[in-house]
Amino acid sequence: MLTKEHIDDLLNKSGNILSVDGDKIGSVGQVYADDDNGQPTWVTARTGLFGTSESFIPLEGARVEGADIVVPYTKDQVKDAPRVDTDGHLDPAEEDRLYDHYQLHGNVTYSEAANGHGADFGRTADQSTATERDAGFAAAGSGGTYSAADDRAGDATARLGDDDAMTRSEERINVGTERQAAGRARLRKYVVTENVTQTVPVQREEVRVEREPITEGNRDEALRGPDISEAEHEVVLHEERPVVDKEAVPVERVRLDTETVTDEVTVDEQVRKERIETDGVEDTRR
Repeated sequence: MLTKEHIDDLLNKSGNILSVDGDKIGSVGQVYADDDNGQPTWVTARTGLFGTSESFIPLEGARVEGADIVVPYTKDQVKDAPRVDTDGHLDPAEEDRLYDHYQLHGNVTYSEAANGHGADFGRTADQSTATERDAGFAAAGSGGTYSAADDRAGDATARLGDDDAMTRSEERINVGTERQAAGRARLRKYVVTENVTQTVPVQREEVRVEREPITEGNRDEALRGPDISEAEHEVVLHEERPVVDKEAVPVERVRLDTETVTDEVTVDEQVRKERIETDGVEDTRR
């Protein structure tokens, strides 16, 4: 079970939120605490490109593993949760929709909290004092949201009180890449039928009548047998016909291979910068 003592560690370590299956849902965003007892009740997971989207997850049943929070929900269940603005305030309808999505019907709903029977999440992090934030929400009634940005804001306030110089800060973007599945490719072999036309030369025999006159050379052959008779002679004719025989032979081998190509993607993001103005003195900066 997560307690208010875990909040500072979770936010300072910049851990991740893991699903019950061990999948990474996103990085830890903001923690919403109960105004009555300061115990963490909701956490937001930063998802999407550069963590621009935040999804609410109940902390009931969650546990801490190192710098990460393991919640008893799947990644798809969190991704399909109702979209709620992370403005430090949950109205009754928003909390009821979240409880209904995560099937936490036995919990005290936000509507009951409005009647004094449950937690009040109306106070934002900006309404908590630096002392309350430094105490890790230990004081009663120190609820609301809490994030790593609150630590930085508190530190900046302390520095202004200890030094006569003012620190100017600005946001800078750190653009990285993450590897994810973009598609699948597979080999599939199937059989098609096509016609093949091929010309083959064939031979055949034809009957041809040859006549030769009676000469001294063939007279004896011609006078054999009776003078007058009937006779019949038969000749067998032959011809060639095409014969088709098919055999399966290997012709090539096909395999899938991958290669890495590099594209350029332009990232357009807004950053905030602090400006310091002087009043009544000349700026000596060169």
